[in-house]
Amino acid sequence: MLVPMELSRVLILDASPEQFITLTECGGTRSFAIKIGTAEALAIERRLRGQRAPRPQTHDLLEQVIETLGAELERIVIHHLDGGTYYANLMLRRGDELLKVDARPSDAIALGVGLETPIEVAESVLELAGEEPPEVEPPIETGEGDDDDE
Repeated sequence: MLVPMELSRVLILDASPEQFITLTECGGTRSFAIKIGTAEALAIERRLRGQRAPRPQTHDLLEQVIETLGAELERIVIHHLDGGTYYANLMLRRGDELLKVDARPSDAIALGVGLETPIEVAESVLELAGEEPPEVEPPIETGEGDDDDE
């Protein structure tokens, strides 16, 4: 079974090569974080804001290639989790044909957020994500009223 999810958070840490995105179940309570690279995090953030670079970036290029081939990105499916590594597919629609393209979740989401593409996660991945401790925990954000400055 596939569970509809949405991108709920992009965490970009200046002093770290490890960035995080969080996916949250649409209409539900489950969520999980995926560790991604800085380039992908910045691409996701840029596309969320609707900002375009002066020259096409990788995800912009892929969007143009898909369009030129007469297809559209129908959905992103995160279908497998193994040893902390998530696996995804781009599901492309070209007429009556549904094409499945292997992709890293970060690349798929960077492409998809610019197109408002639905994200689906296999139930088995959600179960494993709750069981597998991530290699690196996303930091807890501090807020106003913290006593750390005293």
